Amino acid sequence: MTELQFHNSLTRGKEGFAPIDPAHVRIYVCGPTVYDLAHLGNARPVIVFDVLARLLRRLFPRVTYVRNITDVDDKINARALESGETIEAITARTTADFHRDMAALGNLPPDAEPRATQSIAPMIALIERLIARGHAYVAEGHVLFAVASFPDYGALSGRSTEELQAGARVDVAPYKRDPGDFVLWKPSPPELPGWDSPWGRGRPGWHIECSAMSWQALGEVFDIHGGGHDLIFPHHENEVAQSRCAFGTPVMANLWMHNGMLRVEGEKMSKSLGNFLTVRDILGRGAWAGEAFRLLVLKTHYRQALDFTFAGLDEAKAELDDDYAMLARAPAAPELPAVQAEMAEWALEPLRDDLNTPLALTRLRDLRTLENVASVGGSATAVLHRAGRNWPVVPGLAAAAFREVAEVLGLAASEPRRWLQGAEDTGWIEAAIAARLAARRARDWAEADRIRADLTARGITLEDGPQGTTWRRA
Repeated sequence: MTELQFHNSLTRGKEGFAPIDPAHVRIYVCGPTVYDLAHLGNARPVIVFDVLARLLRRLFPRVTYVRNITDVDDKINARALESGETIEAITARTTADFHRDMAALGNLPPDAEPRATQSIAPMIALIERLIARGHAYVAEGHVLFAVASFPDYGALSGRSTEELQAGARVDVAPYKRDPGDFVLWKPSPPELPGWDSPWGRGRPGWHIECSAMSWQALGEVFDIHGGGHDLIFPHHENEVAQSRCAFGTPVMANLWMHNGMLRVEGEKMSKSLGNFLTVRDILGRGAWAGEAFRLLVLKTHYRQALDFTFAGLDEAKAELDDDYAMLARAPAAPELPAVQAEMAEWALEPLRDDLNTPLALTRLRDLRTLENVASVGGSATAVLHRAGRNWPVVPGLAAAAFREVAEVLGLAASEPRRWLQGAEDTGWIEAAIAARLAARRARDWAEADRIRADLTARGITLEDGPQGTTWRRA
């Protein structure tokens, strides 16, 4: 069996995964800043790390997956001033929108979801530690991290000190000792959110929020820290500096995982190009769209750039139609638990190699082929050869393994007939199928063909099999 290994952004190579405590794996992933609807780029890391958490839960007795909510931020403040809506109303509404949209993409909720506004006390405690250890200083009501005090600064992003100075997205203010120093705490005027602190009324910087929330939920050092590639610098680089300097640890997390960026139709997504798409835009295309988008995301390796296209979304939907059609036909699994387990492990094995979802999906399709061959006859030689196995080809067996694998990927969770047939009144379709069956029994082939043609013209595809006639929308 393939060793469980993932690419570590910190060391820039694959490493075998050995949790700090084999009885309890701990993961932290940066969550949304809740000021607007989630866009497609926001959704990709949620899907990627949902699959990671599902896989780890299958392999380890306990997994704690933490994803935060950033509900104090200058973007939120700006949206409130622009709209006239209160900050509390904006964050409550957009957090609820985020939860609905991510659930519609098949994601499970994290085990813990700390909010920045509920974590101010640990943020202040961390800042006090940093000041006491000589890694932070107070200047004109601000508290800043002294980058020069941390020799390893830049190790995660792989940037030199000169590159960091030139490329840092920071405010060059006269009270900074060094242009690269970043804000841990800043003053708040009366009209903006603020909390009492040893340095006056103020609010936290973005980076200290995640250091504090991960510490409170998972401890000083934990197993995996994840997020989008765009967060490596400055956000994750600054998290590492803060956490390591506050606790004197050699690492903040043993493994750093980052997903690639998402483009739309070959171009960077931006409002100026008119290709900025929210998750809600995709979900509006139909009840099928959430799962189809999830499948589209998983067809590209998580570390590679993903190009979203509407043609790709339609292709994913067609593939899911085939999956659900197979599941709708499949009988109950035979009593062959050892074979079913071996099939499932074979299809899931690619996930052990840096979460290789494209290969896992290829093997999932092979299981679908095995089930189709078992149901309607034909040869399974090619699939069995690829698998290097001599599994029995009997109805229901591969379908049961398929369901097991699909659950780890977060796919095929709908009731098959509901997926294929939709939720509206379908009595007229069932009546047409019954009339066609009666015509076939009467050997009135012309009438049977006419009924099939009429249904096809109305977007209904019939499939005749050993279990009878089933239908789905084309």
